Amino acid sequence: MGSSSTLTQVLSAGSFAISVLSGAAFAEDTCAEDKVLIRGAFGEARFTIELADEPAERAQGLMNRESMAPSAGMLFVFEQPQPVAFWMKNTLIPLDMIFTDSSGRVARIHENAIPHDETPIPGGDGIYAVLEINGGLSKTYGFQVGDALQHPAFSDGLAVIPCKE
Repeated sequence: MGSSSTLTQVLSAGSFAISVLSGAAFAEDTCAEDKVLIRGAFGEARFTIELADEPAERAQGLMNRESMAPSAGMLFVFEQPQPVAFWMKNTLIPLDMIFTDSSGRVARIHENAIPHDETPIPGGDGIYAVLEINGGLSKTYGFQVGDALQHPAFSDGLAVIPCKE
């Protein structure tokens, strides 16, 4: 499956890993291309991620992977906010999809996407990035709509959690 020139794109699901951190521990770190912090009422969690910010990378996603570390994931970043939908074609593991706006604010969470299912999973309008992690982790950690992600991809706007300079 390739990237579409329309605003709606159907993409394979991805994943990532997480570790819970105290606010003080993460505050000492700086943003990195291979890390994502999620902050919400549950506290904070951090994943080591692969970045999919090119059309071919987004189209491939996490297809054909038999496993993923619990603290790993994939962050899909688009050129601009838009409606997006993902699918699970050729994806072998269940995934949670965390859809965000350009500030890093979580707009929607889809839990436990079913491997091989080709039904589009819409994220909504104005989606700028999607974090994919192992299925069930969103519920386990208590992620909710309104939580926020920190990553350099959100640095061009009014990031909810800005990266340190």
